[in-house]
Amino acid sequence: MRQSFLAWIGFLLCALGPGFASGQVPSSEPKPRLSIAEELGLSPPGGLAGGGQHVTFFGSFTIEKGSRKGILSLAATIEPGWHVYSIDQPPNGPMPSKIKVKETSEFKLTGKFQPDRAPHVKPPDVFPVPSEEHEGSIVWSAPIELVGDEKPEALTIELVYSGQVCSRECVPIFGQKVEAQFADYTAPPETPGEYHPGPSQAELVLSGHVEPAAAAPGGKAKLVITATPNPGWHVYAYASKDPDTVGTNKPTLIHLAPISGWTRSPVKASVVPKGNYHEEPVTWTIELAAPADSPIGEVVLTGYIGLQTCNEKSCLPPHAVQFRASIPVASQEKPGKIPLAFISLKREAAENGETSRSIPSAAVVAVTGYADVAKLAAENPAPTGRVDFAALLPIVGFGLLGGLILNLMPCVLPVIGLKILSFVQQGGQSRGKIFALNAWFSLGLLAVFLALATVAAFGSLIPFLGQNLSWGQQFTFTSFKVAMVVVVFAFALSFLGVWEVPIPGFAQSSTSSKLQHQEGPAGAFFKGVFTTLLATPCSGPFLGPVFAFTLAQPPLATYIIFLSVGVGMASPYLVIGAFPSLVRWLPKPGEWMETFKQLMGFVLLGTVVYLFSTISSAYFIPTLALVIGVWFACWIVGRVPVYESADKQIWAWMSGCASATAIGLAAFNFLGPEKHLYEWQKYSPEAIAKLQSEGKTVMVDFTADWCLTCQANFKFAINTRGVEAVVKKNGVVPLLADWTDQNPTIKQKLAELNSNSIPLLAIYPANKPGQPIVLRDAITQKQLLTALETAGPSQAGATTASKTTAGAALAGQPSG
Repeated sequence: MRQSFLAWIGFLLCALGPGFASGQVPSSEPKPRLSIAEELGLSPPGGLAGGGQHVTFFGSFTIEKGSRKGILSLAATIEPGWHVYSIDQPPNGPMPSKIKVKETSEFKLTGKFQPDRAPHVKPPDVFPVPSEEHEGSIVWSAPIELVGDEKPEALTIELVYSGQVCSRECVPIFGQKVEAQFADYTAPPETPGEYHPGPSQAELVLSGHVEPAAAAPGGKAKLVITATPNPGWHVYAYASKDPDTVGTNKPTLIHLAPISGWTRSPVKASVVPKGNYHEEPVTWTIELAAPADSPIGEVVLTGYIGLQTCNEKSCLPPHAVQFRASIPVASQEKPGKIPLAFISLKREAAENGETSRSIPSAAVVAVTGYADVAKLAAENPAPTGRVDFAALLPIVGFGLLGGLILNLMPCVLPVIGLKILSFVQQGGQSRGKIFALNAWFSLGLLAVFLALATVAAFGSLIPFLGQNLSWGQQFTFTSFKVAMVVVVFAFALSFLGVWEVPIPGFAQSSTSSKLQHQEGPAGAFFKGVFTTLLATPCSGPFLGPVFAFTLAQPPLATYIIFLSVGVGMASPYLVIGAFPSLVRWLPKPGEWMETFKQLMGFVLLGTVVYLFSTISSAYFIPTLALVIGVWFACWIVGRVPVYESADKQIWAWMSGCASATAIGLAAFNFLGPEKHLYEWQKYSPEAIAKLQSEGKTVMVDFTADWCLTCQANFKFAINTRGVEAVVKKNGVVPLLADWTDQNPTIKQKLAELNSNSIPLLAIYPANKPGQPIVLRDAITQKQLLTALETAGPSQAGATTASKTTAGAALAGQPSG
């Protein structure tokens, strides 16, 4: 996958194909700042169950009676005015919430943590990606299964939360431990998938299921809930929110907690209500779509239903119930149905004489009745599938204004300068031709906005995306950012005269005197495309609420909103095309145009620097090498003027593309981050001493980023499938001694091994810890395998689990 992408990069110069990227130039607003007192641990702790200042955590778990499966939950109560970030917060943004569970032999996680409500998404502002914020309260839940013999009542599960809580400042939370105690058994219904509330709660029967029995990545599932009123009673029709009007009855509300990456359809009712209620059974369905890259495993579907039942004389109080279902995600869809588990949010006085109380579970700590479900439905509106044109109209107005202002953003100015040059070139032409060229420019601009609208509305259906992308979210993909670096750098070289874009009027230099310099339709169109691509890392006034509005809208509204921004951005050029006299103040064509174009080239190089700042440091060097390859390719192409024969031009382009491809492939294969096939721990004398005392065979790799031989050893001899198999079979514990920066401890250890240079690999046998096997300089996989077999396995029955033991012994030390 990576190689095919890089090959595409190499030929990018040939096709001049744009890539998408987006980000954000920091706004003038103050950035969130870390609290030094909090970071140093000087602030007072808060929270009864665990937490720091401004946020309190509470953990618990429930087990289904008669089974070993249950739900583990972590609830956060956040101080007003503060917020934490979601567990799916995109990279290059604020610190996401991370929840780790200390697994033991008594239980195991069978799925990922999921929130009980969607975060508030704010478009790029301080950060180059949208911010996903939780305020007030939030509950994350994950499925668990007990695998030991211990009773749930005696089990304590340790959770560790890391993240940050922010307001005007941000307070980091590092490794906050929360102990989750057993809360309660959830009793399965007598009939699976059915719920019979008490006579004082609701006069109906709820039934529900999810189908199929297992979903496939990129496939669909359906949530089905049926309400059957008791004779003489009725239930009110579904509504997206509670109108909360005095004297009116409560509609049926269905809130579905988000599943990361999954999308959902509007709620569909099986029958039309009689007025605003149903006397006969009614079925509500919601279609769910799994992302194409959904991992194999299990996801937990959680939701709430709020309803009210009445007869001709009176109404019962509004009632609320929670429902859950664990949906397996398998390689292939499996037919069948998964019954819903219904959990009442209130227990009426029961046989034990208890007063009404909430179930003591973190999974429902924030929702105790209909009013809470109504609040969730209002804060997290469900899709309706209909466009509210009355609400859309002001958003379109903001989109037009925001698009107009987008022309003044720093990202766009370099190409706007070139557009000014085209206005100068158009002087003296007919009004019709001038308007046509500006229309072509606007079409190129709108084409990119249409593409962005498509990935925003249907990104989850695109295999290599697997999710809908809002404005700015393309910037979370390293491939997009690298592609933008290549595109912008290549055009900067064109503006500086290194090579020429073979599109009349796009970036012609003085060497192309035999070609017509006038801008053509293709040049105008691609200028529009390039201008919009450069605009995507920027956002401006009014665009924040505009793009946030698209998050809960049907595709048609998304297209209308994106096109409104595009029309706003294109409007100055359409007006100037219709009234060319508006730019008569521009100077006449002359030598200043070449100087101005070259200055714009240097501005584009500044944009390249900014784009580099958004790329992960692990990709700096390979991307820089790729840029040098593009430079070399452009130099090859530029040596053959565009007025030379077709054979010479084709040969130059083929040579340049081949060079860029080869350099790109080599850079990302040999200079990019290497995925470790097995776990490495950080080296220290204390770590190796402890592991040897436990009878472990230890392998220490002395390496450095600046050592090319070390990197080659790791790629071709150490980090291989053959070595991985022996390491796991013999329970060998690998340690990484990174000598990239000065380290007296590593230098001393090398001296003890009679060496003052690297690469060096030392294997300490379990039975002879003082007699290491040392491999120096360049090594082969065969040499390493022989040394590992000579060293032998770890003692005391060590197996692959020894790595876990070693990891526990070295807790707190970062991976190499």
